[in-house]
Amino acid sequence: MRNFLLSLALLISAAAAAQVPSVTVENAKGETVNTKSLLKEGTPMIVSFWSTSCKPCIRELDAIYDALPDWLEEADFRVVAVSTDDSRLLAKAKSFAEGRGWGEDYTLLFDKNQDFMRAMNVSVVPHVFVLDGTGKIVYSHTSYVPGNELELFEAVKKCSK
Repeated sequence: MRNFLLSLALLISAAAAAQVPSVTVENAKGETVNTKSLLKEGTPMIVSFWSTSCKPCIRELDAIYDALPDWLEEADFRVVAVSTDDSRLLAKAKSFAEGRGWGEDYTLLFDKNQDFMRAMNVSVVPHVFVLDGTGKIVYSHTSYVPGNELELFEAVKKCSK
């Protein structure tokens, strides 16, 4: 049991020390960007991997979108929504995100080859991370139930202090 707990602690600390990898993706304008460029501003961020066919992804991003104006009064951070839809669904993903208003407040990225997804060890969506201002992963969860977005915001507030 003691070895198990030690192994678990090491695994958790290794995951917490993980950083944003350097991967090329596309932004909403169709420009190629490197994921490391997300760190330029030094502010914490929520990074949400989603797809157009994932209902829980959409519910979570909508919940964050609805709460965002209030949250931004308490903490300085950004939301990055990363579509994992492949190149065949790229146009649909872009119009879907814009139609929901996400492009106004989120940084939209399109990972049509799933390179960023693989580099972040994302195997299912939704998978959401909170990164501190240096790009270190401080929180993550998969799946979504109403209220999970509040956990994200609590993690963001801890990074903003």
